[in-house]
Amino acid sequence: MSNNYSSRRDFLKMSAAAGLAGTGIFSLAGNAHAADAINFYTWSAAVDAVKSHLTAFEAKTGIKSIYNNAPWAQYRDTMVTKFVGRAPLDVLWVSDSWLPEWADAGWIAPVNNFPELMKYNAETDDFCTKSMQYNGKQYGLTYYSDYMAFFYDEEKLKKAGIKASPSTWEELVAQSLQIKKAGICEYPMMLSMARESWLIEFLSAMVYSHGGRFTDDNGNALMDDPKKGAQQALQWIADAVNKHKIISPACVETGELNGLKAFGAGNHAFALLSRYRIRTLNDPKQSQIAGRVQQAMMPAGPQGSHATVGWMRFHGMTAQAAADKSRAANAAKLIEWFGGKADGKYQFQKMLFTDVGSGFGAKELFKDPDIRASYQKYSDIAMYEKQQQLVKKKDVVTRWFGEWDEVNGMAWQSAVLGKTSVADALKKSAQTWNQLKKQS
Repeated sequence: MSNNYSSRRDFLKMSAAAGLAGTGIFSLAGNAHAADAINFYTWSAAVDAVKSHLTAFEAKTGIKSIYNNAPWAQYRDTMVTKFVGRAPLDVLWVSDSWLPEWADAGWIAPVNNFPELMKYNAETDDFCTKSMQYNGKQYGLTYYSDYMAFFYDEEKLKKAGIKASPSTWEELVAQSLQIKKAGICEYPMMLSMARESWLIEFLSAMVYSHGGRFTDDNGNALMDDPKKGAQQALQWIADAVNKHKIISPACVETGELNGLKAFGAGNHAFALLSRYRIRTLNDPKQSQIAGRVQQAMMPAGPQGSHATVGWMRFHGMTAQAAADKSRAANAAKLIEWFGGKADGKYQFQKMLFTDVGSGFGAKELFKDPDIRASYQKYSDIAMYEKQQQLVKKKDVVTRWFGEWDEVNGMAWQSAVLGKTSVADALKKSAQTWNQLKKQS
């Protein structure tokens, strides 16, 4: 997720108005589709796997495809430029964070009229399906999904005389103080709070596990509500930094990758990190604490649960493709081949897991013997599945998310550093949300 949200938001509005006037979708006039091949665009991930699966798709269906990709950092801007320029696009990878903007602009189309795609909802984790839905419509099938997980260094806990990982945030404070007192590490808990695209996942995991929310079911600001919002979560972090001193004040400058490196270097006993990072953490070639890292359920707050936040990416269909019945049918076949089953199996999601350890939304893959055998080499798949059952989608994904995210991140950082009160920080966050929502 890149910066300069305000200018992009204005750009999206202007381009949408120019390209969609009177129609709701782009005109196909002047678009050249090479020999009616399906134009497929992704970011530069698992390129070899994508090409291999595409080759199999063409051999199976006889449908030709044109494949292109762009680096993740430039992908969103690249796609927006192509949408506005009416470049030939049929199927593409979409982030859940972009769904409201792209759907409202008419750049991507719902897939509700394709029963061959919608049938997979029954076999997919609920948070994945909800993350592909907007204003009552669904926009694709899962590419990959994952969630924010809680990890601990088993050896450090044993060294401090701790027999079991914490089940609550209160227990985590007590254990951290015990570890700190024993001189095992200065800051037992690692939490990344730098203002980057990962920040909302870290904050959402804390809020959800404390029983709070950022918004209500109608998308209204809830973060400043003392009982239902984010106050308990932010207060816990502020106290952990300033009162208990179990989290470093430098957390506001620590991004997800640097947090991973610090935990892997043995500097902490506990960490919030992306679930897929367990593969790296228990790899002797990449981690100094390999073989010692365990996943536990997300600690629960006093009024909370073991809930955490998830994210997902999906295969979407463009409005261009949807406007042509024949092209739409072929695009749906490609989406199913990648996001659903190919020859009766979830081949692509399994391929990604095997190659890079990325998560999946298809529930039956937890029972796949190959996946179980692979995962057991570095972690507990039963814990992976148990936590995934309590994953919730982000409740702040809107057209104005990017602009609000900047303000919200600064507000949380200010409270964590003791520059403002927790209540004032969340009041600022809520006011900004309400203002942006009113303007949208």
